[in-house]
Amino acid sequence: MTTILLYAVLSLAVTGALSAVILYFVSQKFKVEEDPRIDEVFQALPSANCGGCGYAGCRNFAEAIVASGSLDNFYCPVGGANTMLAVGNIMGLTAEEKAPVIAVLRCSGSIQNAVPKIQFDGISSCKFANNLNAGERRCPHGCLGLGDCERACKFDALHVDKETGLPVISDDKCVACEACAKACPRNIIEMRPKGKKDRRIYVSCINEEKGAQAIKNCKTACIGCSKCFNVCPFEAITMKNNLAYINHDKCKQCRKCAPVCPTGAILEHRFPARKTDVVGEEANV
Repeated sequence: MTTILLYAVLSLAVTGALSAVILYFVSQKFKVEEDPRIDEVFQALPSANCGGCGYAGCRNFAEAIVASGSLDNFYCPVGGANTMLAVGNIMGLTAEEKAPVIAVLRCSGSIQNAVPKIQFDGISSCKFANNLNAGERRCPHGCLGLGDCERACKFDALHVDKETGLPVISDDKCVACEACAKACPRNIIEMRPKGKKDRRIYVSCINEEKGAQAIKNCKTACIGCSKCFNVCPFEAITMKNNLAYINHDKCKQCRKCAPVCPTGAILEHRFPARKTDVVGEEANV
C-alpha cells in the first residue's frame, strides 16, 4: 500500500512539474509586452474613472492613447489642460489647448415657474417618470426634479434644490465628466464653455412648443418671439422650432439679448449687475 501511494505522489509531482514547464514556455511564446508608457500616462491621470473621456476608466484611456500614438480626439475633462499637457510630455506630443467646459441646466421650470399638473407618487427616478410622461409639472420638456443627475455625479457638484425642484450645479466642483447630462432623460443639461470669469449667457429652455402653449406651461419658457435673434449683432442666436439658441462660439457676451427677452428665458451667469439710468431703464455695462 505504501508503494502504491508513493508512486501516486511521484506521478502527481512529475505531472505537475511537466505542466509547469509547458505553461512557462507557452507563456513566454505568447506573452505580450506592455508599453511602459501606459503606466506613466495612467499615473498622470486623476484616477477619477468617471467615463467623461469616453472610455471605461483611466487605465483604458491611457492604453488607448499609447496605442494611438496621438492625442487627437483624446481629452480628460477632469484633469483638463494641465493633465493633457503632462500626458503630452510623456508621449512626446503637443496637447491641444481646450477651453474648460461645465454642465449647464437649460431649464428654469422651477416649482414656482412651471404649473403643477399632477402629484407624482411613483419611483423617484427621472427616467421612470419620463417613460410614463408623468412629470408633476406641465412642461413636457422640462426638468423632472427627481435627482437622476444628482445620483450620477461622483464629485458632489450637483444637488436638487428642494425649494425650486431644480438641480444646482457648482462651478467650483463640476469637472465636466458629462455623467449628469447622460443621466438626464430629457437632455436639459448641456456642456458649455465655462467662459471668462465663469460668465455665461444661454437660453435656459428647451421647450419647442408654440409660444402660447409654452408660456401656459412655464412662465419662463422661450416663446420663440425672435426678439433676441433680431437684436444680436454677432449672429450668435438661431431660431429653430419656436426656440432660441445661443451659439457660444459666436457669442461675444454683449448682453443685448437678455433684456429684450419677455419671459426671462435668457440667463446671464455671474455678470455684474446692470447699471440703470435716471429713468430706470437698464443699460448694458
